[in-house]
Amino acid sequence: MPNAGHSREALFKSFGIGIAIFFGAAGMAAQAASELRTYPVPPALLYSAHNDDYTVRVRQPGGPWQDLYEYRVQVDTDTKRNASMVYFDFAGSVEIEVQKNNGMARSVGVSPLSSSVRPILTGSIARLTLSAPERLSLQFDDDRLRNLHIIAGPLPAARPAGNHVRYFGPGMHTPPAGTDIFPVKSGDHIYLDGGAVLKGGAFDLSGLDDVTISGRGLIWDPGRGIDLDRSRNIDIGDLVLVNSDRKDAARIMNIRNSSNVKVHEITGFTSGKWSDGINISTSQHVLVDGGYLRVSDDAVVVYAVADCPLCRQRAAQTGVPDANPPGDTHDIQVRNLRIWNDVAHALYIGHFGDNDVPRTIRDVTFDNIDIANLDEDDPDWEGAMAIYSGDKTLIRDIRFSNIRVDRIEEGKLIHVVAGNNARYNKAAGRGIANIAFRNIRFTGAGMPGPSVIKGLSPATAVRNVTIENFVIKGARVRSLADADLDVGSHVEDLKLQ
Repeated sequence: MPNAGHSREALFKSFGIGIAIFFGAAGMAAQAASELRTYPVPPALLYSAHNDDYTVRVRQPGGPWQDLYEYRVQVDTDTKRNASMVYFDFAGSVEIEVQKNNGMARSVGVSPLSSSVRPILTGSIARLTLSAPERLSLQFDDDRLRNLHIIAGPLPAARPAGNHVRYFGPGMHTPPAGTDIFPVKSGDHIYLDGGAVLKGGAFDLSGLDDVTISGRGLIWDPGRGIDLDRSRNIDIGDLVLVNSDRKDAARIMNIRNSSNVKVHEITGFTSGKWSDGINISTSQHVLVDGGYLRVSDDAVVVYAVADCPLCRQRAAQTGVPDANPPGDTHDIQVRNLRIWNDVAHALYIGHFGDNDVPRTIRDVTFDNIDIANLDEDDPDWEGAMAIYSGDKTLIRDIRFSNIRVDRIEEGKLIHVVAGNNARYNKAAGRGIANIAFRNIRFTGAGMPGPSVIKGLSPATAVRNVTIENFVIKGARVRSLADADLDVGSHVEDLKLQ
């Protein structure tokens, strides 16, 4: 049977070659899928923007180490401290080493606590591995004001092509002389390549349609950040925005009187007074998906006021009626965020409104969100998850789900009030209805005050509130006392499940 034997031998050899080819191809594909991109700092920022608290480097397993530039990011408007931030992109896995440069390190922690990262501390050096993109903070010896933020993103989309693409390559870019705005037109695609730094200028998309802003560039101390007003079909993603306290109300993004807006994978830092993260008002069909916000005011707020919260409506200022008045705020989805609040609320709805044009805020969803820290010392407005109906605003159909709160330095976990605050409101709200809190987990860390749910009158009441699978300090809440929840008057149909 020699011929048969030879046939089997040939078959096995062929099969073996096939296996080698298959696994070789798979190995090459895996190697091709593994990539690390770091980005140079423009020479003009090399010394002025650096923080020497840490030395950070990154590599692919077994590869050469690459030094990262440690940006100085100002945090916490109360203390104006300088934290640090590094950013890079990768596919596959990476190893990171972080050396604390000033003083010994006794411990290292990670925020948020839901992170799977477990650093190993040897002397003053922490070592960790990332197997997927992640945004997180390292705190040495629980120092929350001089911590290190690691912004490790996925590989960005390739530079787009076309006549409407405006490209910012690696290096420093400043707005045109005499202005603090980078020009943009309807239909433009603004692309910030990795290593591009846009300094001292914002993007004003007011009145524009069909604009995309993307890429892994850095917007450095713009003041206003990104403004939308009467904007349509806007897509903004992947950017890193760092603001200082040089201007008040230096927010990451304002979205007003706009519709069909997608904001995804945004990283932002603020430290000035009234410097919210993402401020959404009188807008419809807005999606905020993914990102990391460390802010010195509210992280994500949803309003029903036509102009800025502390201003009058434009028609009242000019005496000219608005031919296309702002509408209600509805269909707002916020999900997959990591939030660190040095001041004020994490997730907030309501508060301001226009009494001459009463509006409704409805169909708002917050889902899969980590709140690493909360600090709000104004008793009227405390709340990691807060809703306030004032100025004839009706708020209904609101859902908070899969919210994890690590620490409340000062403040409340839940604050739901239908009322009339003399400092900010000229009239009572029209109430709050159909609110759900599901799968809420709070470690119990810090010094939180009791949560509050209360109404003002039969006409300004809180109705139909569901609290389901509410966990504090690892124990499921079975009663209002367990929840540390103060239920006031004019609250109807509260269910604790």
